[in-house]
Amino acid sequence: MNTFNLKIIASDKVFYSGKCGIIVVPALDGEIAIMSHHEDMVIATKEGEVRFKEKEEEDYRRAVVGIGFVHIANNRVTMLVDTAERPEDIDRVRAEQALERAKEQLRQKQSIQEYHVSQASLARAILRLKEAGKYEVK
Repeated sequence: MNTFNLKIIASDKVFYSGKCGIIVVPALDGEIAIMSHHEDMVIATKEGEVRFKEKEEEDYRRAVVGIGFVHIANNRVTMLVDTAERPEDIDRVRAEQALERAKEQLRQKQSIQEYHVSQASLARAILRLKEAGKYEVK
């Protein structure tokens, strides 16, 4: 499998930096897979799950990311997102509290901007709970 340089950068840290064979990102119009020597472009992304493999025989590594974009140029992929975390690192209690706060904010009278921020908070909390649920120890 041919590889490319991948860097996933969140607002507070470099989440991943290294070689990669394939990455699947949550674009605004569906998932997009990027492999080595992909055409140069910039892709807007929404919150969702990112999957990537370092080598062909490995399982996908996963991350829950917020909104951002992907820049592809010269066999290098840079993903800039507001948040990035491994699903198994998500604190379910905090995610449930964030969900309740977002629901309460939506019940309040708000400006249009505050409404959209509250909706984004709600979507992120639901996504985090959904992804954390996949990795619960049973």
